[in-house]
Amino acid sequence: MLSGGHSQPLREAIRRLRAYAEAGADVLYAPGPRSREDITLIVTELSPKPVNILMSSPSGLTVAELALMGVRRVSVGSALARKAWTGFISAAKAIAEQGTFVGFEGAVSFDELNGFFRQDLTQRQK
Repeated sequence: MLSGGHSQPLREAIRRLRAYAEAGADVLYAPGPRSREDITLIVTELSPKPVNILMSSPSGLTVAELALMGVRRVSVGSALARKAWTGFISAAKAIAEQGTFVGFEGAVSFDELNGFFRQDLTQRQK
């Protein structure tokens, strides 16, 4: 959760989020909580204010489960970019270190990529 040497980081996070709510924040952003228990406590303690949770690594929770827990918005921060860079670095290393192109295995085709963006555009235009 929070760093800074707090003996009870979850309680400190809730205290700070309450302060933001009292200062007029419309949505409370809680980066860091990973467990169902911590997230549920944050949502419960700050209700009725909507809580935004940052999920930047696998937690075992799904979007649907977070919604059932009362989370109103889920952010992924840099996770999608980091995942893309992971694939890039792996493929580049295979070329540089092994002289192979095995890092390209599983890459989506141009048709799939274009179809993905076409479908996204169509959905947003509705």
